[in-house]
Amino acid sequence: MAITCTDLVFTWPDDTPVFDGVSFTAGTGATGLVGANGAGKSTLLKLLAGQYRPSSGSVVVDGVVGYLPQTLPLGDDLSAGQVLGVDRVLAALRAVESGDVRDEHFTTIGVDWDLEERTRAELARLGLADVEFDRRIGTLSGGQVVSLGLAAQLLKRPDVLLLDEPTNNLDAGARARLHSVLADWRGCLVVVSHDRELLDLVDRIAEVDHGEIRVFGGNYTEWDAAARAAREAAERTLRDAEQEVKREKRELQQARERAARRAGNAARTLDSAGLPRIFAGNMKRRAQESAGKADGTHASRVSGARARLDAASRAVREDDKIVLELPDTTVPAGRTLFHGEGLRARDLFAGAGLTLDIRGPERIALTGPNGSGKSTLLRMIRDAVPSAYLSQRLDVLDPDLTVAESLAAAAPSMARADLMNLLARFLFRGDRAHQKVSTLSGGELLRATLACVLFAEPAPHLLLLDEPTNNLDLVSVGQLENALNAYRGAFVVVSHDERFLDEIGTTRRLELAGGTLLG
Repeated sequence: MAITCTDLVFTWPDDTPVFDGVSFTAGTGATGLVGANGAGKSTLLKLLAGQYRPSSGSVVVDGVVGYLPQTLPLGDDLSAGQVLGVDRVLAALRAVESGDVRDEHFTTIGVDWDLEERTRAELARLGLADVEFDRRIGTLSGGQVVSLGLAAQLLKRPDVLLLDEPTNNLDAGARARLHSVLADWRGCLVVVSHDRELLDLVDRIAEVDHGEIRVFGGNYTEWDAAARAAREAAERTLRDAEQEVKREKRELQQARERAARRAGNAARTLDSAGLPRIFAGNMKRRAQESAGKADGTHASRVSGARARLDAASRAVREDDKIVLELPDTTVPAGRTLFHGEGLRARDLFAGAGLTLDIRGPERIALTGPNGSGKSTLLRMIRDAVPSAYLSQRLDVLDPDLTVAESLAAAAPSMARADLMNLLARFLFRGDRAHQKVSTLSGGELLRATLACVLFAEPAPHLLLLDEPTNNLDLVSVGQLENALNAYRGAFVVVSHDERFLDEIGTTRRLELAGGTLLG
């Protein structure tokens, strides 16, 4: 059970390169795949899973593959049994148990006579013991759907397991169960995640950066410490290189000034000495040649110093930050943005329903276990009052439009120059502003959605965010934090990321559990 990529080349249809001659191997054990959003992590997993074909080179995967994508393409009307891939076999088992012994049922069952027991055991291991096979996906929470998708892959008994952000939408209990399952995994595992606790369970870290893959033997904490030390060393080298350029430029200028003074003194001496013109001309020419050689030497040293500075600059990867001012979103402290009483949805909310008020520029963290109704409550608020809503799936934008076209649709009165400047502040510079939404990575899609939501006309005074850090690398999480800290309206955010909730300055915490709202 192993993965081998040899001279792997992959290019998008518009000729944008992703990988160019990359070689990479992963054997038994766990590999954490890290890197900035857009670096190609999800693309690499799709190449390993056989969903994409390389432009050239080879991808060889030894064994049965289980693949959990970042976003599950599931319809709400599917049953849990269909998602698990067990519905046909279970139906055949039921038919045989009822006395129907047609050959087609035995063919369908094959050797899977214990499939129901194995499936229920897997569901219980992932905290889904109460999910029946005929339950519709639309009635499950985002975290439950992710766990169900993982169970479906584990039921394949794969040799190679590929997971793309498997902790998305999972509450603390579900994350702990996932960590336990993966800690016991004995095959080949490659996982893309921004969950540091999960990444500390892996045997090695593979960093995807600018089309290259660098492998480090150790978990995330060890890799991060080594990467931090390398960055600090690169920054010292950069500072030294900057000082060297300044010193060489200063010495070049001083040498030119000395040469000019010598030339001036020599000219005056020759004039006062009354030497023949031809002799004076030769002396002047030799002085100019000497000064030119010295100038060339210093200029060469400046050029060399600049080259070392450029190399040092490339070694220091600066994390771009979103810097915004959003004065139009300011909400007065006394204004009521939402009032709800007796809020009910299916059997989620107990008794007479929920009561909730949102006033002024409140920053509300909405927490609670998976399936408690957090996303449902956000949608109810969205449907009741004007607000900007970011769903878990980030499906606000039209995938066929470019980023620039999306913002123009959200803010039709914005001047073209202002639009492009704004997108640059959201890190969509130059051609990046003209990428189609369908081609964006998770972090890029979040930034594009934020730009369109925060600068929509009219400006939103209430922002509803459902697990906004899903699919984001740590740099992108920081960019989201910057954007939200610039926002002056009210927001309600559903998140299981406690560090993120602390960084965005939540002023009120509500917990939805057991059908009641506490806080």
